Amino acid sequence: MKFKLSLPIVILIIWVLMAVLGPLLPLNLTEIDYYKIMQGPDWQAWLGYDELGRPLLHRLISGASVSFFVSISVVSLAVVFGTLIGTVSAYYGGWVDSILVRIFDIFLAFPGILLVIALAGVLGPGIDNLVIAMVAVGWVGFARLARAQVLSLRSRDHVQAAIALGTKPFIIMLRHLIPLISAPIIVEATFGIAAVIIAEAGLSFLGLGIQPPDASWGNMIKTGSDYMLSSSNMVLVPGIALILVVLAINLLGDKLRDHLDVKSR
Repeated sequence: MKFKLSLPIVILIIWVLMAVLGPLLPLNLTEIDYYKIMQGPDWQAWLGYDELGRPLLHRLISGASVSFFVSISVVSLAVVFGTLIGTVSAYYGGWVDSILVRIFDIFLAFPGILLVIALAGVLGPGIDNLVIAMVAVGWVGFARLARAQVLSLRSRDHVQAAIALGTKPFIIMLRHLIPLISAPIIVEATFGIAAVIIAEAGLSFLGLGIQPPDASWGNMIKTGSDYMLSSSNMVLVPGIALILVVLAINLLGDKLRDHLDVKSR
């Protein structure tokens, strides 16, 4: 698969580099400097300073690390758990499928973001609890997608031949079913990363995610909203970064979906 070095790819490369290199850089995230409160950009802080004199660029880089870690962790766990549950449900069918489908319906009966807010409120703030809350809600979408795909594949000749040869169900699911449903799962995971980034920012904005003085794009926007008139860059910097990364991921997901869609080719 070949991608041209387009603007979305460049944005994602910058985001990944910020996320990976951020913990290795000497960032000033907590040191307060009253002489630089809400000052404009200078050679030490290219994006200016916040309400406590901390460089916005440093906190933006730290927020990129948080969004990257949370999104990759949540989507990876949700994909693995959801795909396995959905595959088992469709392969065995019968009462196993009926019970699991009812569980899917129970989760889907609640708006996803409200259920995440409720779980985050019960578990308490913090990045670990945030990941747990999102995975507990996000796996259902992947499970339903996997189930729908496996239902259309379990009657294929190669699957029936494996059953006739006495192959164990786990091996059949692992070798003959899951590889065939990987394309739509990967595309869904791409869009899921963008959704998790927005959800993490929203929960941090509400005070249920990353807590100050740790930096998150969501709590940066929350803090900056109090200083919109006097220092608009405190909102614009994390807000534009959030928009660009989510838009780039969605555009990449569209390209990936078109590439993996056999019918469109």
